[in-house]
Amino acid sequence: MKKLRVEEELTVIQKGSEEIINREELKEKLVRVRKEGRGLKVKWGADPTAPDLHLGHMVVLRKLRDFQDLGHEVIFLIGDFTATIGDPSGKTETRPPLSEKEVKDNARTYTEQVFKILDREKTRVVYNSSWLKNISLRDFLILSSLQSVSRMLERNEFQERLRAGKDIRISEFLYPLLQAYDSVVLEADVEIGATEQKFNLLMGRVIQKRMGKEPQVVITLPVLEGLDGKRKMSKSFGNYIGINEPPEEIFGKVMSIPDEIMFKYYLLLTPLSRKEIEGLKKKVEEGRLHPKEVKENLAFMLTSFLHSEKEAEQAKTDFQAKHKPNLSWEERIKDLHIEEVRLNERDLRQGKIWICRLITLCRAASSNSEAARLVQQGAVEIDGEKITDKASEIPIRAPHSFLLRVGKRRIYRILPPA
Repeated sequence: MKKLRVEEELTVIQKGSEEIINREELKEKLVRVRKEGRGLKVKWGADPTAPDLHLGHMVVLRKLRDFQDLGHEVIFLIGDFTATIGDPSGKTETRPPLSEKEVKDNARTYTEQVFKILDREKTRVVYNSSWLKNISLRDFLILSSLQSVSRMLERNEFQERLRAGKDIRISEFLYPLLQAYDSVVLEADVEIGATEQKFNLLMGRVIQKRMGKEPQVVITLPVLEGLDGKRKMSKSFGNYIGINEPPEEIFGKVMSIPDEIMFKYYLLLTPLSRKEIEGLKKKVEEGRLHPKEVKENLAFMLTSFLHSEKEAEQAKTDFQAKHKPNLSWEERIKDLHIEEVRLNERDLRQGKIWICRLITLCRAASSNSEAARLVQQGAVEIDGEKITDKASEIPIRAPHSFLLRVGKRRIYRILPPA
């Protein structure tokens, strides 16, 4: 990317951002580092709590890539120490603790996945265990004295738990302080995260200032909805698109997102400018472009970015071949990933299972009411037959299994109790 003026840099940085705290500070930092002949230190931290990253993480990674293309330094912090505590952001329950082995195994996969998007040569990878595991009790007490309990209790997640009478672990209180201390050690100029991370990110500003450092600028980015178009993308909801998934899976899953959120995907996940995206949207609204065509372009762009143009072309060809009218059930599910789900005797009633209960057991819906809506919308099939009655009881006959399809891409082989 050619050298841009500061205002042009700000335009690139602001694209898709939810909030910049604050913009004037960021502008001053940009002016100063230019004079000093260096780039900003832009920090992003991720706790390796699961082995795979998905497009929800890619929202932040794309923004980090923007910074790299503008000539700034990205610091990718792997929270191998903080992962053993668990970030309370967005959580109404205490996270289950992870073992050191789980954290190490997950961290190993993170570095390779992020370099599908980030420039390896312009990225500094650090692990916060390298300083947090050696912090003395005296220094830790000094750090904890820099913030009050009343301030910590202001965060929404803790307020919800208090109202519900649920536990708040002391370690969860300390988590934002440890994340803030990471920013002190790294002398971060900017820290990026999702909107639900705002409390922790702002804590970095507070602690940096109280420890005599220049406070970082905080940039928050929107949460990306998953395949259902409603809840945030998450592996636990089963509505995610993995960065490491095969080209045909990425292409097919992108094609399954609702039309109404595809322009948000364009904004947060592609290099297209806001003006170009608005142009596409206008053409769809005026009938000059079909939504399917625009979504195919999005699927091609994302698949190309995470794999290659050649693999994206093949994925597109395969997708179009599989989605011709009048295809048989076997042809429609050919090559799709099928997840096995074994039932327990306690799930059955007189040898049958309620269809909504079955869907929630597969984690294809978060509640029976959501499952009922999927049934009524015609999004549920068993062995190729649509189930439209939300009261349906499905007979389970050992040793026979059957295929449950929810939506376009989620297929489950239902096994009888062992």
